[in-house]
Amino acid sequence: MIALQTVVALMVAQAAPPALMAGINDTQQRDAAYEELSQGETDAAIARLEANLVENPDDPALLINLGSAWAVRGDKEKAADYYRAAASSDVRYRLELADGEWVDSRAAARLALRALEQTAVAMN
Repeated sequence: MIALQTVVALMVAQAAPPALMAGINDTQQRDAAYEELSQGETDAAIARLEANLVENPDDPALLINLGSAWAVRGDKEKAADYYRAAASSDVRYRLELADGEWVDSRAAARLALRALEQTAVAMN
């Protein structure tokens, strides 16, 4: 089972500063608030991600990390909604997981949603 803290750490940059998200190729980068999330600055991460989502509403990296931030805040419903939005987004690209594995953004969103659901079941 993947802990929620690991879900937050799912998204890491390829060869960019920690607050940037690797996209489908080396030139496409997104500010996905990785630095704030990894440092436990959840409110700052949510503010940054929501601001970035205005310009890129279907970006799976933003959606996944926003879901992770809300999961950390304890709002599992909101987290699940963001994960589902990422899993069904028409925008998709490969993301690097914390363990170095590259996966499709939809697969990463489904992985985060499963981890959230397993955590909810374990808490009941």
